[in-house]
Amino acid sequence: MTAISVEQYLHTSFPDLDREYRHGELQERSLPDYLHGKTQAVLVALFLALRARFPLFPCVETRMRLRQNLLLIPNVAVFHPLEPPLLPERPPLVAIEVLSPDDRMTEVRAKLDEYGAWGVAHVWLVDPHGRRLYSCDSGLAEVPSLRVPELDIELTPSQIFE
Repeated sequence: MTAISVEQYLHTSFPDLDREYRHGELQERSLPDYLHGKTQAVLVALFLALRARFPLFPCVETRMRLRQNLLLIPNVAVFHPLEPPLLPERPPLVAIEVLSPDDRMTEVRAKLDEYGAWGVAHVWLVDPHGRRLYSCDSGLAEVPSLRVPELDIELTPSQIFE
């Protein structure tokens, strides 16, 4: 794989799925299926509905600069209390990865760990095929619901997996 600069990456669009950038190399991402996309849409809709109570700014598939040479793309991110710039360089309140059938768990876990190290307060993994929820506080653990306690927000499987 050919190394490219951060500046080249930031000015490159891809004909299919956007790529992530790790230390000069482009990293392909798993292709989502319908259930993946639907789950992303539901998560964003749930956070958008909460905007009446809280200044929340959800987004999907947005490039974020975790470090100078590391730009990742969470499936869903939620910023609070301020709207981020076009290229966020501060952690969102929540970063969510939605599993695709061809995801490799070692790569997904590494990505979740990167979000935690960056300072994301709530790192979640949602498995729409297995209808399971995971939190990545100190390791990956299956949970009955996804919570943002400081805002008294709780998302349940029945809300996410219609």
